[in-house]
Amino acid sequence: MAAPLDPEMFDELCPSDLSPIRFGDKWAGMVVRCLEDGPRRFSELRVPLRGVTAKVLTRSLRRLEADGLVRRTVLAGRVEYALTPLGRSLLGPMEVACAWAREHWEELLDAREGVATAAD
Repeated sequence: MAAPLDPEMFDELCPSDLSPIRFGDKWAGMVVRCLEDGPRRFSELRVPLRGVTAKVLTRSLRRLEADGLVRRTVLAGRVEYALTPLGRSLLGPMEVACAWAREHWEELLDAREGVATAAD
């Protein structure tokens, strides 16, 4: 079994919210990262994804499963989610997108602030 997920795994100001590059819905990329080191139960995923409701996390997991990126397995009355080989192949491109967002973080923030100011 994999080590417990770090509750601080994702910053509240996570670049995934800021990045124009999306992998599925708002939470999908973070779910994929949570499953990177092995299968997890729903309750384990809720620890670092504390800002997501159970309903929204369920919807995200179902979409990832429908896309063939996540496998849902029922074992002795408990459910686990794991990356499929297709889901695992997404880790590399996600890392590249995250690195790009980190590199351009200030520019992205400035652009968002400029748009928000112009809308006021």
